[in-house]
Amino acid sequence: MRIIKEKTEETEKIQQLNLPLEELVPFDNHPYKVIDDEEMEQLMESIRLNNLIPELLTMVDEEKIALTTAVELSYLKEDEQKWVFETIQSEECTPSLSQAKQLKYLSQVQMLTQDETLSVMSKPKPNQQEVIKIKVDSFGKYLKGYKTPKEREQFLIKACEYYSRYLQRQKDRGAR
Repeated sequence: MRIIKEKTEETEKIQQLNLPLEELVPFDNHPYKVIDDEEMEQLMESIRLNNLIPELLTMVDEEKIALTTAVELSYLKEDEQKWVFETIQSEECTPSLSQAKQLKYLSQVQMLTQDETLSVMSKPKPNQQEVIKIKVDSFGKYLKGYKTPKEREQFLIKACEYYSRYLQRQKDRGAR
């Protein structure tokens, strides 16, 4: 949109023109600048965090909740944020980014309840499941016939089951 002022002796006329964005070009000494970079994004996020309840904001400061997750939670109403905080306390879990987005969506469509908050946050998160990593080098000689990671995993589970039974038999013999 472009505004053109025309002055005549009697009046000042303002006329409005609609132009495609492609025709607009920046020019030197323009009084306004649009800054669309990472620094501006961080500034907007930090301003957005002012909408968090103090308990959640403290968790962000303590790095218990990620910044991007907190930004999503900041869109929730105050009572909804309190439900999130209560769930964090009772379930000893923090929401992931995808869970925060889900809570935000449910809030926007006015379907977020305290029970729904608990339901969303109680779902297991892949990054919070316990994982055991073992270097293949240390077991290579035992795993030669097993090509895929799934086959190797099944072999190791079976081996652990057998060894566990072996230890139990040894224990039972010692108790006699």
